[in-house]
Amino acid sequence: MRDLRTLTEKVFDGGQIEREEALILYEKPLDELTRAANEIRRHFCRDRFDICTIINAKSGRCSENCRFCAQSAHHRTSVDEYPLLSEEKIVAQAARDAAQGSLRFSIVTSGRNLSDNEVDSICSTVRRIRETIGISVCVSVGLLTVDQFRRLKEAGVSRSHNNLETSRRNFPNICTTHTFDDKIRAIRYAQSVGLTTCSGGIMGLGESVEDRIDMAFSLRELGVRSICVNMLNAIAGTPFAAIRTLTSDDMRRIVAVYRFILPSSDIRLAGGRGLLPDKGRHCFTSGANAVISGDMLTTSGISIKTDIALLKELGYKAELYDE
Repeated sequence: MRDLRTLTEKVFDGGQIEREEALILYEKPLDELTRAANEIRRHFCRDRFDICTIINAKSGRCSENCRFCAQSAHHRTSVDEYPLLSEEKIVAQAARDAAQGSLRFSIVTSGRNLSDNEVDSICSTVRRIRETIGISVCVSVGLLTVDQFRRLKEAGVSRSHNNLETSRRNFPNICTTHTFDDKIRAIRYAQSVGLTTCSGGIMGLGESVEDRIDMAFSLRELGVRSICVNMLNAIAGTPFAAIRTLTSDDMRRIVAVYRFILPSSDIRLAGGRGLLPDKGRHCFTSGANAVISGDMLTTSGISIKTDIALLKELGYKAELYDE
């Protein structure tokens, strides 16, 4: 039987949802589906809620042609362009975010990868953050080598982020300057040196339901425990500028099905959340239990104070996971 209660009990009992079952789940009545997903979240994750903030530490001039991205040199956008920020600026932002309640601070850079000198600079910055502030530090720095990831780990980085963006099938429609396998290789490299990993994708890129589900299964196969669910914020000057914005119900359904597929992972609302009328509230009762708070890379976000007030109202407790 493939009814909702049977599939929920299967997950409770330690079973894994199969692809065909995930497609069936996607068609279930939304309110029933989200209630079941929230039961699974409580069962496996209790009421923990992981809060991360990010800094756009190197902006624009990216060689890659990701069709959604304001920072690609292939597109005509009004994004700020600047090289790697100074240690002082990054540390100061980490201190501000930690003081407001952020549990993780992620240093994010544009570009396919980093030079060894840039990696050295980030390593120095991370050491200072860890010594003087203590907040957990993540990086989102592209397609690095094993040795570069190892140096970041030794400096005190705990997690590496690298979005798959979409399914393997759909990836060539999103980007042609690097491949889905390049992404997977970078995630594996980070894992090989002991970094935990964060990955996910952007919903609303013209993908099918099957693409959304296939990406979730790729993340499960990779053993990713922090799952970023972004919603496209269409930026003028990019090829996706005129694409239709997803609805709150779309995002609730995606989050709920992801919870069934990835029951013990943190499912993290990220970019585009500010476009939702409720700023993600209903997703946080549909299986999501983590967030990127504050400003995004090139767009405004939701303040840490606002997010902390919301999670307390919903009965969550701010807590690091998978350190």
